[in-house]
Amino acid sequence: MGRQWVGPRLDYHGGQSMQGISEQPTSRPPEKRMPFSDLWKPHTPIPRRYYLATMVLSLGGLFLVWCVLSYGGFVKPSYFLPSPTAVVSAALRMIETGELWENAQASITVVVIGWIIAALLAVPLGILMGSLKIVEALLEPIVNFVRYLPVSAMIPLLILYIGIGIEEKISVIFIGTFFQLILLVADVAAHVGNDLLDSAYTLGSSRLRVLTTVLLPATLPGVMDALRITLGWAWTYLIVAELVAAEHGLGIMILQSQRGLRTDKIFVGLVTIGLLGFASDILVKWLHRRLLPWSPRIR
Repeated sequence: MGRQWVGPRLDYHGGQSMQGISEQPTSRPPEKRMPFSDLWKPHTPIPRRYYLATMVLSLGGLFLVWCVLSYGGFVKPSYFLPSPTAVVSAALRMIETGELWENAQASITVVVIGWIIAALLAVPLGILMGSLKIVEALLEPIVNFVRYLPVSAMIPLLILYIGIGIEEKISVIFIGTFFQLILLVADVAAHVGNDLLDSAYTLGSSRLRVLTTVLLPATLPGVMDALRITLGWAWTYLIVAELVAAEHGLGIMILQSQRGLRTDKIFVGLVTIGLLGFASDILVKWLHRRLLPWSPRIR
């Protein structure tokens, strides 16, 4: 490995480095292994291969328990816990007939539309509620009152006001997520440091400019986390949303399978909801990394 003159280099702050002779390595140094004890340090990033391996181990452990309980004869497979083979066979039959895709498509439509409408309204209102005390005094009593009401108790009123079409099901998802989301976003906005806002005011920024260039970017990482949480809640309200007069959907499919003791189809519906929810969670995390590079969650 020889020495080569590469000229003066700029340091990190833009000045010239005094070291004019640099070594030209021929190979990359080997990556250091992370000590096992460092895996348990709070807020310490770990190598991606460790992260993925732990995820696979977690899912594999759950699947192993399922196999042991069903194939080992610890529970009655036909009524209580169908085997993975029975669930896969039922899923393949439903895929061939188109039943699974038809129900999944109907549920995805209801969940996505209801959640998007809730997000479009709750995010700006939550930021204003967490930033302006006058807006907090105006909205907080209503939000805190409605968010404790069970969504299932509102179904008779929704049927009376809206009907039994898809609008009623979307409204159930909206009510179940909107009032929780607005409070989460308000809490994120309220915890933005005053030093950031005061610095912007000191530099002569207007209130509108502080809101758009300081407060909004500071709250967006927390807002993405709140959206991710409420998207999971939207999937949990699916059964309630499809409880009344639903023709298609994973929720009504599960309820109909319950009446016929078709536990294999129930598991197909549950696994499908879990996979769709897991995929939507990964999508939101990916958007978080792509759209918010300044977020502390991706460092």
